[in-house]
Parts: sequence; C-alpha cells; structure tokens
Amino acid sequence: MTVPHRPQDQDAILVTGGAGFIGSHTVVELLTLGKRLVIIDNLCNSSEEALHRAQVLAHNKGSLVFHKVDLLDAEGMERVFELYRFSACIHFAGLKAVGESSQVPLGYYQTNVTGTLNLVQLLQKYNCRNLIFSSSATVYGLPVSDAPIKEDAPTGALNPYGRTKQYVEEILRDIAASEPNQWNIILLRYFNPVGAHESGRIGEDPNGIPNNLMPFVSQVAIGRRPVINVFGGDYDTPDGTGVRDYIHIVDLARGHVAALSKIELLQSSGSTTMGCVPYNLGSGIGYSVMDMIKTMSKSVGRALPYQIVGRRAGDVGLV
Repeated sequence: MTVPHRPQDQDAILVTGGAGFIGSHTVVELLTLGKRLVIIDNLCNSSEEALHRAQVLAHNKGSLVFHKVDLLDAEGMERVFELYRFSACIHFAGLKAVGESSQVPLGYYQTNVTGTLNLVQLLQKYNCRNLIFSSSATVYGLPVSDAPIKEDAPTGALNPYGRTKQYVEEILRDIAASEPNQWNIILLRYFNPVGAHESGRIGEDPNGIPNNLMPFVSQVAIGRRPVINVFGGDYDTPDGTGVRDYIHIVDLARGHVAALSKIELLQSSGSTTMGCVPYNLGSGIGYSVMDMIKTMSKSVGRALPYQIVGRRAGDVGLV
C-alpha cells in the first residue's frame, strides 16, 4: 500500500544516523546547499549537539528537524513518515565496529539488518524510492586482486559487521529487481573515514573506548588514554600491521552529495531509474597502522606510545 502525502512536504530528505560522525559531516554539506533535512538518530553513540554545530557551520542555510527514534521502533518510525514527504533517504544509522560485531553478532544483525528492513518497508509504503545506503568495503573480505578494488570484485565479508552490510546490499538489490524502473539505490562502499571538519567543531569522538584507529590515536595524543593498542603485528604487510585505505571525512560527505545529485539529475531529466548500483569511496592508497602512528607523532612533536596486542576477531591485513 502506498500512502499519499501532503505536497508541501515533498522536498524533505530523510537522514538516518545524522548525528553521527559521517552523518553530521554530510548534514553540513547538505545544509550548505540549502536542503531541507529530517534527521533521525537514537543517539546511542552520538550527540544532538553535533546537529546544532552543523547548522552553525552551514551558516544556518537549509533547514533541519531532529527526531530521536530508533530504527527498530517501527511505530516511532512511522510517526515520522506521517509528518513529512521524503524525496530521498540517506541511510547511515547502524552499528559499525568490526571487533565488537564478533562479540555481539545478534545485536549487529538486529540493528543493521532488521533496522534497515523497517526503514525500507516505510520508504516503499510512503513512496520514497530514492535511497543512498552506507555500506562498507568490508563486504569484499580478503582482496583477490591488487588494490584498488573495483566494484565488480567478488564479495565475501569475513565478520558479522561486514556480513550485515553485504546482506543488506543483497536485500536492496532484490527489492530494486522486484519493482523494475522504480528504485534509485546507490550503495556507497566506504573504506576508512578519518579526520574532521576543518573548523574542529565536529569530528569523531565516540562514547567509551574507540573502535577506530584515529580517535584512539588522538585520545592518546591529548593524554586521555595512556597507550595505543595496535591489533596485530604479524600480518602479511610491509611492517606487519594492518593496511587500510583512508578517506577524509569531508571527501566522504561530499561523495554522498554527489550520489544524491546523480539521483536528482536522473529524476529531473526523466531518465529511467538506475536500480541498485555500488560505488567505492576511498583514495586507492593504503597506509599501515604504524604509518598513521608515526604521522600523528610527527604532527604532535613527540613519539606516541603504542603496544602490539593480539589481532581482533574478524580483522584482515589489507582493506
């Protein structure tokens, strides 16, 4: 069943997880373009303050409305859909730590897969078939060819987090195929987002112990934590530590704007829909954990302490 909408609300863009690290930086870019945004986030690992700062950084352009709601709260989600007409959805919300996903896989499947199913059912019901999905390069598993990995490379995630992304991708492909010429779905497979807005007003500051390298290194640099844990020193890489493709967070945010622009251009030109299409978002260049620690040490003017510890479950040497 498709539910009709009030026409005055047809230009709103739904952003799930918009208060998070990637979401908040993308919100700045969208607001700067004058977009009308509706943000939903359960704030489990983020703060509403990031949205206030995003509005300031965008010089109060565009508009933003925030609703604290969890994707698993189907009734709460539907109440949001009843208030607005959405032209597109950018879906960031979800759990994202590889190591943690191996410890609590059920939580990851429930949040990332079931939560997305709830969202897509509402998008379908309320006739919004333009979706940009926050996927991950972890869907590739162990690379079978030299970097950079191309979008047509085989997928085979090696940890629960990566599998949640891979399964959602398959679900979205099935949905697009079931309704030919109806859906525009872009799967953005991120590599490793790092950095912060140049203002320093928003960035990656997770609750609890960071699961990503750069916030951990940064917290050691400012004295919040005593030592950097390097998970694994025996990978088949030049220095034995994991090698990752890092992309600056603002470049990643602008990648979402480009994806949205592609969908909007398709619609305005009257072209056929794209169905479901993946795009990688990375730099194509890999740096090891030790490379990153040495670079940060040089930046702060002192050697940052680190220790080699055991590998994390689900990690691979090269992504």
